[in-house]
Amino acid sequence: MSQHLHIICVTGTREKLQMAAMFASVAAATGDQVSVFFSMNALPFFVKDSTDEVPVEGRFGELMEQEVGVPPFKQLFKHASELGDAKLLPCSMALDLLKISEEALDPELGPPTGLTRFLSDAEGGQLLTF
Repeated sequence: MSQHLHIICVTGTREKLQMAAMFASVAAATGDQVSVFFSMNALPFFVKDSTDEVPVEGRFGELMEQEVGVPPFKQLFKHASELGDAKLLPCSMALDLLKISEEALDPELGPPTGLTRFLSDAEGGQLLTF
């Protein structure tokens, strides 16, 4: 029986995005149903060809940038989507505020979703916030 894992990403830092991506990819790979809601400071990193530098919070973020073999968070989210059928959902309100069109987003992201809908769909599952 699969679990239901729902992740809310509002952070704009490498360490937290990396941890959220690791949770999503491992859960999806083990057969759990996964949905990830990207909003606020996390969303701009999922715009096609984004050149935004992802800030680090501390030493661990610096180590992840330097170490060979640490898959970037975007790659892990993509793997969760491709291998485990995780849903990667952009926040519709954040898209409006940032004036980002749906077409401008990375292709792995699904349709824009409101927070109310996301929380309704998450009812009864495990919810993590980063």
